[in-house]
Amino acid sequence: MRVIDLSITLDNDTRADPPFQRPRIEYTTHAQTEPLVESLFPGLTIGAMTGGTGWAVEQVTLSTHNGTHVDSPWHYHPTMNGGEPAWGIDAVPLEWFFAPGVRLDFRHLPDGYVVQPADIDAELARIGYELRPFDIVLANTAAGARLGHDDFIDSGCGFGRAATLHLIAAGIRVMGTDGWSWDAPFSATAARFAETGDPGIVWEGHKAGMEAAYCQIEKLTALETLPDFGFTVSCFPAKIRGASAGWTRAVALIEE
Repeated sequence: MRVIDLSITLDNDTRADPPFQRPRIEYTTHAQTEPLVESLFPGLTIGAMTGGTGWAVEQVTLSTHNGTHVDSPWHYHPTMNGGEPAWGIDAVPLEWFFAPGVRLDFRHLPDGYVVQPADIDAELARIGYELRPFDIVLANTAAGARLGHDDFIDSGCGFGRAATLHLIAAGIRVMGTDGWSWDAPFSATAARFAETGDPGIVWEGHKAGMEAAYCQIEKLTALETLPDFGFTVSCFPAKIRGASAGWTRAVALIEE
């Protein structure tokens, strides 16, 4: 079985978030922890310890939405399914996160474009695939190639209410993108809002979760290396009580 890593690396340098939301990782080396180790074991001289040095450790400050992560219904709205209390990431069924994967190639669509149901159907027809309940749908957009660049958060197409509900109606409960957001980039949405004054277009893909529970994976990578279908996605989220998201080491599994 071949394993393809679909998760971006958390570090201090990659431009994967706006400045206000970037992670901070403090690295402590083996040598730097030597005084700590000696203090924990009175009478120990670090040189007498196996290997003669301490341990490496990191202190990480980050949002649940840094890195490749799974959004829970609680992120979108306090309620879901027309009025039920929305699930935090620790309450979402684990069965959703290990399932057959389908890659939809939308790299040809312009930055800021809002994907419509017809676009999804056309792509499924092109690859010759019919969605099955609980498939995990991964959207390969133009944003994937811009990871690490200043324009990453403004790149790629996004999914609005109609497209999201179209996938949910087909039985999809987990959908993902290599973009910064499941919705169209904020910059493009802000421009459309300034032109139309329509508040319904703001975060419309996410807000579809008010009507039907679903999860989305954001900031995936390497989707262009996947076949259109015939692989399994594993994307179990971290278990954080009541949280709006959880980090995931998303991978694709391909039998050979």
